[in-house]
This record gives sequence, structure tokens and C-alpha cells, in this order.
Amino acid sequence: MVTLALIPYLALSAAIDPLVPIISADLHMTTQTMTLASGLGNAAYAVGTVLAVQFAQHLPQRRMLLIYAVVLVAGSVLAAAAQNAGTYIGGHVLQGLATSMLLIAAAPPLTIGFPRDKLRHTAVIMNMCVFGAVALGPFIGGAQAEAHAWRPLFWIIAGIALLALVMAALTFEDAPPADRDAPWDLPAIALAAVGCTAAFVGAAQLTSHGFGDRAVTVPMLGGLALIVVLIVYQFRARRPLLTVRTMLTSAIPVAGVGVALFAAAASVAATVLTANVLLQTYNPVRVGLLYLPELGGAIVMAFVFGKVISRRAMHYLPLVGMALLALGILVFRVGLPASQPLAMLGAALTGLALGATVAPALFVAGFSLQSNSLQRVFAIIELLRAVAAFMVAPILARVAVTAAGGDLVEGTGTALWIGFGLAVGGALFGVLIYLLSGARPQAPDLDRFLDGDFPAWYSPPLLARIRSGHPAPPAEVAGIPAAPSRVRPIDDLTGPVLFAYDGSALAGRAIQQAADQLSAAKQALVVCVWRPVDVGFSPTDAQPFDPDKATEVRRAAERTAAHGARLAAEAGFTADAVAVEAAPTWKGIVEAANDYRASLIVLGPHRRNGLLGHSFGSVAAAVVAHTDTAVLIVPERPDEFTVESDLASAGQR
Repeated sequence: MVTLALIPYLALSAAIDPLVPIISADLHMTTQTMTLASGLGNAAYAVGTVLAVQFAQHLPQRRMLLIYAVVLVAGSVLAAAAQNAGTYIGGHVLQGLATSMLLIAAAPPLTIGFPRDKLRHTAVIMNMCVFGAVALGPFIGGAQAEAHAWRPLFWIIAGIALLALVMAALTFEDAPPADRDAPWDLPAIALAAVGCTAAFVGAAQLTSHGFGDRAVTVPMLGGLALIVVLIVYQFRARRPLLTVRTMLTSAIPVAGVGVALFAAAASVAATVLTANVLLQTYNPVRVGLLYLPELGGAIVMAFVFGKVISRRAMHYLPLVGMALLALGILVFRVGLPASQPLAMLGAALTGLALGATVAPALFVAGFSLQSNSLQRVFAIIELLRAVAAFMVAPILARVAVTAAGGDLVEGTGTALWIGFGLAVGGALFGVLIYLLSGARPQAPDLDRFLDGDFPAWYSPPLLARIRSGHPAPPAEVAGIPAAPSRVRPIDDLTGPVLFAYDGSALAGRAIQQAADQLSAAKQALVVCVWRPVDVGFSPTDAQPFDPDKATEVRRAAERTAAHGARLAAEAGFTADAVAVEAAPTWKGIVEAANDYRASLIVLGPHRRNGLLGHSFGSVAAAVVAHTDTAVLIVPERPDEFTVESDLASAGQR
């Protein structure tokens, strides 16, 4: 679902350059207007990160994710069917807005909604969907430009967006808002919206204006000033929307964010600018083929990242990536104006570099904070990364055109040296932050991180060595306790009846029906399966909890299981309760049945009609398919439960 949601806009952004003349001619747009459309789409992407965090505080997650996916489909269809500049720009803006909101809404469940052994798959997926799409973009755009058309690609993008909507509707489970008591931070939203829009519009003016022109400097510098005001405001706010204060006062998050920003800015020089020079010699398809090794490099590094995400070596990966990026830019510089072998080598190095820098640096920063802050961490990083990447691109493009007396090859060479300096500077920045703060590479404690109470490792205060004169204390001295020991299941229950209880009326009715079917009262075990973010059950009390914080979700699940145990006791059973963390739900039920040697599993499945019915009824089917224990399925009674009422219950969850 995350892959399908992120690919359309990211791939299109990388594929659009060779299509600009074709789209401009078809829609009667100038090159300046096309650049403005891209700038507004990028601004919407940046603003969407802040909006997604705000909505997550107050609104159910499933409802919002589906709305974001609908907006992505609508924007993609508008852009593909556009007959004029206004419709095209409006569609592109909606695409950028929805993509970032989908990323912020869906990435945390993907990261912390599964057990720790799945995290390496998350790392691969995130790297593949982000940088794989970007790396494939030049080839796709070149192939479409060679056909002298642009709408087929845009309709394909719309189709992928529709698949993302269908996947979200079928798979994304609901969770309550993160914090209904949180304030609506309208000043933060306004600062982000006005600042990003002004900054990107000013940068877009560089297509037809010089650096000293007021049409460039006033909006660009004014927008950047508003973004700085946003960061300061969030740093000083009593209840900030974004985790700025925590991130900017801790060493490892600052290093991770800094490396990500430098990498995003430097990579522009290694791809967009050199492609413009190569297009002077080769057709768009040939140029796209020359950049295909970038996709191969991104794939290789995605799997490398998956291998090291649970190891100490994770800290070194962004540094290796910055070195590869600097080397790739040098290769591109030597290969100008039209060396095919060097262009392919530079593309491969750039693909490896991007896969080793931005996503790993993002996780390095995220692991330094509690997992329930992950959504806000992703938001602030994506906001700043968008500003760094999308604003540097037009600036360096202007340098390439105007430097060296208008010679594009020499001007691009100058811009590449700037990109090389950014890559080297980013590497030095990360190393210096670690050294001056006393930070040390550590293997992440993923169990503690996923529980939600503590970071995965200790990050010392920023510049701690300079301020205190001695190294930062190790984690155990800093007051971070060791990960709590896991409580093993009790083993004095012999053959209990296991009730899978999710707090719904159907599950409660299944307990009563099982009591009527069984001839004698038996020992019972009521199991509530839970997981962070997606939750997986309906709380039976009104006590609020943060779905992103594993400890709070676990306590809510324990209360729900205890409620089910009381229902079982009222029905005549001698009942115990247990909350089990597992994903998917059927796996937790089957493992609990094995651990407690259950003699019978009782399920009250949520039955639906049609395609949704097959999806929602999959838990019962999966339990039957994966256990040797007898299973009693208690169907719903049509006179008591209807599809509409059950869907309403699901919406409340």
C-alpha cells in the first residue's frame, strides 16, 4: 500500500523534465508556467507533512488515509485529463499534497506496526518505493517523450493511485486519533503553507529571472524566513505540533537530519543537471537508459540497509553514502559532456548513495526518539528535505545556465563542483556532530523502541563535549533502563477454551453461544490480539490512549481482554485474560492456542458481503488454515447484526 501510494508523484517528478516541451505545447503553457507548476506541487508536498500530523491528532487514521488516497486519485485524473494550465496545475498540486500526507500517515504503521523481525522488510520497502521510483523516472520520462505524448504516462500514474486507494480500503485497519486534546496549531500550518509556497514560487522564477531580481529574492527569501520562524515557533511552543525541540537538542537526530538535507541537495547536481547536458547529444530514451544503473544501485542499497538496520553498522551507512555521492558527482564531472560509460558509472554510484543516505539517516534520527514520535519525526525531516532538494534544483539549474558565459557544459561543471562540496560538507557535518557531542554508534534495541517508552539508543545532548568538557554518559548511566523481560505464558492451564476477543458485540456473543454449546463449564482463556498504530481491537472502555505508544495500546488490550473474561465468567467459565502482541491477528490467536495448549478456539468473525467480506473474514479462515486445534466459528445473527451496523462499529474503532 505504501509503495503504491508513493510511486506516482515521486516517479512523475523524476520523469517530467523530458516531457516539459510536449506538455507545454499541448496545454499552451510557457516553460516558466511549467516550472511554476512543479514548484507549487513541491510546496504542496512540503505543507502536506504538517497537515498530516495535525489531522492524525484529532481524526481516525483509516478515514484520513482513505481521504488522502481519494485526493491522490482525483489529482492524478485532473492532471491526466487537463485541457488547460489551471487544471494541470491544480491536479499536480493535489498529487504533491496527497503523496506527503500518505507518507506521514502510512509510514509509522509500516515501521512500528509489526514485530521487530519485520523491520528489515520495512527498510527495503521504504528505500525501494522512494528511491526506486525516482531512479526509474528518467527512463520512463524518456520513453514517453520519444513517443511524443504525455497523457499515457499520466493515466498510468492515475491507475497506480487508484490501486493504492483500493489497497488502503482493503487492508488499512482503523485506530483512534493520537491525541484529541491536542490543540489545532493553525499558526504552524499557516507558516508552513505561506512559507513553502513563497519559497518554491520564488525559486521557480529563476527559469526566466536572475538571482538579483525582486521576483526571485522577495518570495524566496521571505518564504525561507517564514520556515525559520516556523521552526523557532515549534521549538518554543509548550505543546508543539512537530518534535523540533527534541530533535534539535539531541546529537544523533541533528546529524541524521543534516546528512539527509545535504544528500538531497547534492543529488540534484548528480542527476538533473547532467541529464540536461546529455540531452544535448542523445535522445530522451538513450539518456533514460544511461540512468538505469541508478535503479540497480538503489535496489542493492535497499537490501544492504535491510541487513544493517538492527546493527551498529547502521550509523556508518549514511557516511558511506555521502562518500559514494561525492564520487558519483566526480565521475559525472569527468564524463561531461557525453561519455556514456562514465554516465552509467556515475548513475550507479548515485543510486547506491541515495539508498544509503536519506532513508538510513531518517531512521537514525527516528531511533533516537520514542517510537510514538515517529510520525512527527518523519514530518519535520520530509518538510526540511523537500525544501533542501526542491529549492536547490532551480538554483543549481540557473548556475548551470548562466555560469561560464552561458556555456551549458562548463556551467554544469561548476554546478557539479557545488554539489560535490555539498556531499563532502554533509559527511563532515555528521562526523563532527558525533565527535563534538560524544555520540557513539550503537546497535539499536528494537524491542525497547517498539514498546514505545524509550528510544532505540542513547543520543547525548547536542555538542555535549564542548558544553560539559567530558564525554556523554553511556545509556545505562543516562537513566535509560534495560529492555523489560518478556513474561512467558503460564503453563498450568490444561486444555482451556480460547476465546479470541476484540471487544466487539460479535465476539461477546460468541462467548455466550459457546457456553450454550459446551456441555459443562470449562477453563477459558480470553485473548485480545493487539499491535501499535493499527491497534486491532475495539476498546471496551472510554479511557483514551495513544495508538502510537505500544505500552498504552497493550494496557487498553489488557483491559479489553479482562472485559471479555468477565463475560466468560458470567457465562459459566473459569476465565483468565491475556493480551498478545502480534501481526497479523490470526498469528497471535494461533500462537496463543499453542502456548496455552488450548483444546478449542472460539471465533466470532466479522462477516461482510462481496470483496470486503472476503478480506474482513480472512482472520477466521487463516486461523483454521494454520492450527491443528479445533475451531468453533459462531456466525452472526442477521436479525441482530447488519452490515451497516458493523461497518459503523468499525468506523468507531
